[in-house]
Amino acid sequence: MLFDVREQFKLSERFLEQYKTKQPNWGPLGYITFKRTYARALPDQGGRTEEYWETVQRVVEGCYTIQLNHCRNLKLPWNPQKAQRSAQEMFRLMWDFKFLPPGRGLWMMGTDYLWQRGSAALNNCAFVSTEEIDVNFAEPFCFLMDLSMLGVGVAFDTKGAGKVLVQEPKRGGYTHVVEDSKEGWVDLARCLLDSYVGVGKRPAHIDYSQIRPVGAPIKTFGGIAPGPEPLKECVENIDKVLAHRVGERISSGDITDLMNVIGKCVVSGGVRRTAELALGHPEDEEYLKLKDPDLHGDKLMAWRWASNNSISAKIGMNYDAVGKQTAVNGEPGYFWLRNAQAHGRLKDGENWIDSKVAGTNPCGEQSLESYEICNLVETFPSIHESFEEYKRTLKYAYLYAKTVTLIPTHNERTNAIMLRNRRIGLSQSGIVESFEKHGRRTHFDWCDAGYKYITDLDRIYSQWLCVPESIKKTSVKPSGTVSLLPGVTPGIHYPHAKFYYRTIRLDRTSPLVEPVRQAGFRIEESVYGDNTLVVYFPVKQKHFDRGKNDVSIWEQVENVAQMQYYWADNQVSATVTFRPEEARDVPRILELYETRLKSISFLPLTDHQYMQAPYQEITEEMYVQAAARVGELDFTGVNTEEAADLYCDGDKCEAPLPEPPIEEPVPAEPELFSREGQPVHGEDEPQNGSGAAAQAQKEEQHAEEEERAGLSS
Repeated sequence: MLFDVREQFKLSERFLEQYKTKQPNWGPLGYITFKRTYARALPDQGGRTEEYWETVQRVVEGCYTIQLNHCRNLKLPWNPQKAQRSAQEMFRLMWDFKFLPPGRGLWMMGTDYLWQRGSAALNNCAFVSTEEIDVNFAEPFCFLMDLSMLGVGVAFDTKGAGKVLVQEPKRGGYTHVVEDSKEGWVDLARCLLDSYVGVGKRPAHIDYSQIRPVGAPIKTFGGIAPGPEPLKECVENIDKVLAHRVGERISSGDITDLMNVIGKCVVSGGVRRTAELALGHPEDEEYLKLKDPDLHGDKLMAWRWASNNSISAKIGMNYDAVGKQTAVNGEPGYFWLRNAQAHGRLKDGENWIDSKVAGTNPCGEQSLESYEICNLVETFPSIHESFEEYKRTLKYAYLYAKTVTLIPTHNERTNAIMLRNRRIGLSQSGIVESFEKHGRRTHFDWCDAGYKYITDLDRIYSQWLCVPESIKKTSVKPSGTVSLLPGVTPGIHYPHAKFYYRTIRLDRTSPLVEPVRQAGFRIEESVYGDNTLVVYFPVKQKHFDRGKNDVSIWEQVENVAQMQYYWADNQVSATVTFRPEEARDVPRILELYETRLKSISFLPLTDHQYMQAPYQEITEEMYVQAAARVGELDFTGVNTEEAADLYCDGDKCEAPLPEPPIEEPVPAEPELFSREGQPVHGEDEPQNGSGAAAQAQKEEQHAEEEERAGLSS
């Protein structure tokens, strides 16, 4: 057991009774998103999944159990009555959607898995550098595989290019038996990778017989076992990457391919969420062309879709070539390492307290050292009426995030960094809504005063807990499905339109389908022929002024810069959308804003005609008619856990869909509503490519995650 739990904290039963028959004020897609993504099965209650009050109870009790046992183990003061009042307030704030833990927190906090295996599964993201692969070749790749199998998004760099000579593996006369565990899969990958650099021998045979069959439940972490096939394919793909490189030094393309191959294996492996992002050199031509479909179409479809590719930009560089490439297909994205090392909030000037930063996470909102992980928490300022109310929320959001840092992970190298830095990320969603509701200047005033308040809180609570103050504390994450629960706009992004359909996919066999049909939602067969159904949710956007098609690229970037100045001492994750006529401005923007940003990415807007798009603008009349036809969703007694292999904690993503059979306008007439049809499965973020299908995937990516985390984060 990694965390010694002597006593479990419990909320008052009398307090909980008032919530057991209620539902919170869900957003339009809130209840179904919660049920399909975050509600855990309750085996002792007929297999039904949690209702929201039970999830919040589990999360809050888990959070205060960590605090309680930290204090007990270190012989620190603990006041049970004060803790009960505090826990009840955290529960109320989560119930009212003032703040929420990240998707991983909603899924894992308070489970026995944490006490047994450590806190890695509570963390959103990580970064690993390949700079030292000449010392331990396999370690960065195995770190990514290990963390990814817990759903943690992992970014990496290509600094190891040229440092290792690929060798013909020596054969050993033994059979490698793969243990049926996360560790067993990682051990096989390590053995195979090391054999290509002369460390150990490649086994004569690999025995996969101990791996549980397809469809078996994964009881500890959750999800459904994929069987051995993804791992077998991973072995074959590692050979495809390295075998033809024998006698040559490993390249940036090889490093990226190996990470992508492992990422693809994890995505196919029954894990709910993870993400990858590559950071390459801005002048590395091989790296910059990795996703060129004309040069590498086979590898792009095989595994290179598995990461979003960015560059580690340098202040003063020439952005013409990379900027023009970004203007075409949205890649590469940009991360300014020096800015992340030198600065917290841009307002506070250079301080270099985070000088060991080596990269960023897959969504670009956290500065990270190599092998460091981080946890995030999301606040919703647009759901608040005053700054005093928002301050109260910030206290408990901070307390959740800081508490996660009290549990070590299973990785000693990670612990040495995480327990020293105590890095957290208090984020905001609904930022554009807050601009409209409170005013832009007022919002930035809240950010400025709120940051100072969080800094004071961190000093007080770090002293109480006898741990270091957090090296950085705030960021803006891209959100995604978490922001769907209260129904606010994700992160810093603009809404699609005032009225629109939001589609989600459900597997045909999903238990969610029948309640959705009974409630009267429009359901269609997926045009992709992937055994899924598409459900249409009518949405009316709150606090609406302009949609994403109406806002200039310049205004969006300025919003990012202002949030980097007033709020985020880590970073602001933003995917800035732009119209075709604005594409030429991308290099200019990068040059003008290079000292005011830490990370940014772009997405071209096009007038697509692909079917069943995740966002479809409709008229007010169509919205009124659609909304009038649907009733309340009722999932009472239903086990809504899905077996979909989803990835990305922004909060989840999925592999790209195949090219649809027909390109035609999306049907969106009111008379197409039907109470008949069948289910759909995991929406979220596909990857990059070219053509109409690739743009559809890009739009879907921006839709669900509003981010650049790809594999997905």
